[in-house]
Parts: sequence; structure tokens; C-alpha cells
Amino acid sequence: MCNLYTARTNQRAIQDATRYTRDLAGNLQTLPGIYPDYAAPIVRTAADGVYELAMARWGMPSPAFALQGKKSDPGVTNVRNTASPHWRRWLSREHRCVVPFTAFSEPDKVEGKSVPAWFALGKGEERPLAFFAGIWVPQWTSVRKVKEGEVTADLYAFLTTEPNAEVGPIHPKAMPVILTEADELEAWMTAPWAVAKELQRPLPDGLLRVVGHGRSDQPDEETLPGGDVRPSQGSLL
Repeated sequence: MCNLYTARTNQRAIQDATRYTRDLAGNLQTLPGIYPDYAAPIVRTAADGVYELAMARWGMPSPAFALQGKKSDPGVTNVRNTASPHWRRWLSREHRCVVPFTAFSEPDKVEGKSVPAWFALGKGEERPLAFFAGIWVPQWTSVRKVKEGEVTADLYAFLTTEPNAEVGPIHPKAMPVILTEADELEAWMTAPWAVAKELQRPLPDGLLRVVGHGRSDQPDEETLPGGDVRPSQGSLL
């Protein structure tokens, strides 16, 4: 399950790929580490039909059965079963979004320890911009953290599917649904669900590669919740 990713990109690159015309994200900084329940950029369709760049918290509302006996709902980051009534209500066009990323991690085992393995597209030092197929909900009121109390926020998550040849050996359960082509982005944002659901499939084999292991996709740094970065203190394993 992907619970850490990066968006080492900028607004111009996101706009070129998605053609959004409204920017609500402010001065968007490079995001070297995006963790669950922190804010990150998404591109969504606004109520007036305009594509807009906005910030939302990562983690959709949990199903009621998962909240029994709990005082908070940290949210669901990865969505697989789109046939579930809980998720079906948010699969229409107005609730779909695309989530920019440049690398994502899946848990791997190294010397008996759980360590993030990082995947990216491209070659060498390149980290091309791509997008997760996401869903979002506006102004959801819940207790995300007990110490924070009740809050109202826009929330998002992205879909997962079967892993491809690169992800499968490390994380055989799932991988994020990744969109790389303009027609895929457009279909996810605008097509009826009967068409858009066909995009919930693995990225073709050969397009991803493992770029490292550790708390960052870069060997000389560590990423912290909230997007902070510090120099690596040696081995991240």
C-alpha cells in the first residue's frame, strides 16, 4: 500500500499536463515527501466545470464498519474495491481528480526490516511527472486526529490495482493506478464511469524502475511528515 510519495514538480508542469485554469494552491513548493493526512495538490473539476489546482488532505473517509469503537478517522489513502457502496458514491466525474507525483514507495524487506522501496518513471536522474487516478470529497467534517478535534477539509485518495512486473516482486498486493498520457487524464476526468473504470489497471510493464530504498527517493536526504527535509544521517535501511 502506497503511503508515501513525492511531487518534485511545479505548477507550470502540472498545468501543462492537465490544462487547469484556476489555481487555489497558492505558492506551491516542491514536495519531497507526502504522508497520509497531510495536504498535497490535486487537480479536480470545480462546481462550475473548470479544472482547478487545489490542496486537499490525503485520506478519504473510512467506511462505517472500520470506525466502530474508534474516536478518530485518519482516512483511507488507497482505494481498491470500487464496487463497494461506500466508494461508488464518489466515482462520478465531479468527484474524480488526478494527483501529481514524481515517485512513490511501497514497503520492502531489507535485512529483515521494512523499508520503503521507491519507484519512478524515466531514466537516470530523471523523474517525469505522472498522475495517480484519484477521487475526492469536499468539506468533509470528521475527527482526523483526537488532539486536533473536529475539522472540515477537502479529502482525496487514489485508486490501486494489481501490480505490474516491476512492483509485483516487492509489493505483490497492489500498486497505484498511474496515468501518463493526455487521453488517459482526460478520460479519467470526464468519461462516464463505464469508460473511466477501465483505467483501473496496472501500468504497462517496463515503464517503472526502482530508484532506491529509504526514507526518501533521494539518497542524500530524509523526508519528514509535513514535507520537511533533512540531510541523511547515513544508511536509511
